[in-house]
Amino acid sequence: MKKVTAGVFNIPWYPIAISAYPALALLSTNVGQVLLSAGIRSLFVSVVFGGILYFLVWLVMRQVYKSALLTTIWLALFFSYGHIYIAIDEKYPGANYTLWLAMGWIVLFVFSLLWVLRSKAAFAASTTTFNTITLALLVMSVGQILLESEPRGVQALGADNAPVQDDLTLPQNPPDVYYIILDSYAREDFLRTVYDYDNSEFIKALEERGFYVAGCSQSNYVRTEISLASSLNMMYLPELDDEFKPESTARRTLWNSLKHSAVRHNFEILGYETVNYATGFAWNELEDADHFITPPPFSSGLTEFEGLFLRTTLARYAQEWGWVDPDAVMGQSFRDRFNNVFDSMDELANMPGPQFSYIHLISPHPPFVFDAEGNPNYPPDFWNEQREYPYDDYQRGYTGQLTFLNTKILEAIDTILTESDTPPVIVLQGDHGAWMQPKDRRMWIFNAYYLPGHEDELYPTITPVNTFRLIFNSYFGGDYEMLEDKSYFSPVPNLYDFKEMPITCGK
Repeated sequence: MKKVTAGVFNIPWYPIAISAYPALALLSTNVGQVLLSAGIRSLFVSVVFGGILYFLVWLVMRQVYKSALLTTIWLALFFSYGHIYIAIDEKYPGANYTLWLAMGWIVLFVFSLLWVLRSKAAFAASTTTFNTITLALLVMSVGQILLESEPRGVQALGADNAPVQDDLTLPQNPPDVYYIILDSYAREDFLRTVYDYDNSEFIKALEERGFYVAGCSQSNYVRTEISLASSLNMMYLPELDDEFKPESTARRTLWNSLKHSAVRHNFEILGYETVNYATGFAWNELEDADHFITPPPFSSGLTEFEGLFLRTTLARYAQEWGWVDPDAVMGQSFRDRFNNVFDSMDELANMPGPQFSYIHLISPHPPFVFDAEGNPNYPPDFWNEQREYPYDDYQRGYTGQLTFLNTKILEAIDTILTESDTPPVIVLQGDHGAWMQPKDRRMWIFNAYYLPGHEDELYPTITPVNTFRLIFNSYFGGDYEMLEDKSYFSPVPNLYDFKEMPITCGK
């Protein structure tokens, strides 16, 4: 066995293995943010590219060990270029360094070629070492992916103290329940006083359809993942699971608690089918839902992960020279997912029930991919060279996208109300407010409810943590205590280092 192992490690296969590492490392860094399937083509193309380069170098040099070393050096230069480019750009924004960086990399390519060619060493003795190092890198990346993506179980609750109630009762004509998250949708008074945007027509249209709009609502938390984990588990996070401690930066339990929440558990115990739509963020997608609805794979020709991967390599010049445009692809991907929801609304409303539909729309949150009339926007038009949003451009993109979103929401509401035999339950809710604002105003959220027969139980300052407590109590015989409405701010990366913020209304 030792001889076989030694023989395998004496073969210079490390150039092929090292070509797989960049894609796997990027996946491990973004695990939970993207589906693993999004990186398959990048991984495949990288390995094929590495194999072809290895073969061509060997074809010229006819020395396998020298060819392996030179190929590895060139692959390292190729795959590291974009990372160095990005790091310099972040530290010295606006500096004219592109030409100098490219020239430096050309020098490194040539120098490594001359060094390997002129070296008297055959590099055979270093093969085992390079193979071992490469294998260790791959194992660490794959291990990180498996560790972070491992769920507690499809049917298991994601948090230890999730407040489920298994004695809920199903009414004779159970309503379909629609929980529609409008990402970063701010409160009416914020839009009016800060952005000079009049949203009253949309509010009036909802109220005419029977909605209650909570005019003083705030989010319980300031970021999407912690806000939704709390909302879908009807609890403040420190009481939900012991992992949510101020010093912790772990997100595995957080994401599991979002995917396998108390709200989902309660509805499924009641006999509801769960419906979920693709968002592009793996941690927020219920792939094991009864109905997981997603656009066709690779509908835009290139995944967002592939665009990101491209920018981290020397192939980023394919974008800069106009051969490919990952930003345009990203914008189309967001439009595809957005349109996927509204194009299927009639089918969703007519789905045999009862069903709990958890729909997360990444709008009016950036990227800004629609203008006010629904025409496509080019996302980079709203950011600077460092891919940061100037305040005025952010406001312009945000309000335009919000205007189109309002139109689509009203159309969807009309479809749902018209096609529903039993009056449905509908919640339209921001998970947090707009960016680039003081801490308190980042929590001013739009929050609207269609709760037929129970409108009088709502109040202006209701927060998302109480949304489903009220719904289960009102429609399903629940016995949930309504919690005190509170808001907490926390920084990145210490998402659980909470500081309570005052409940304000238009201040």
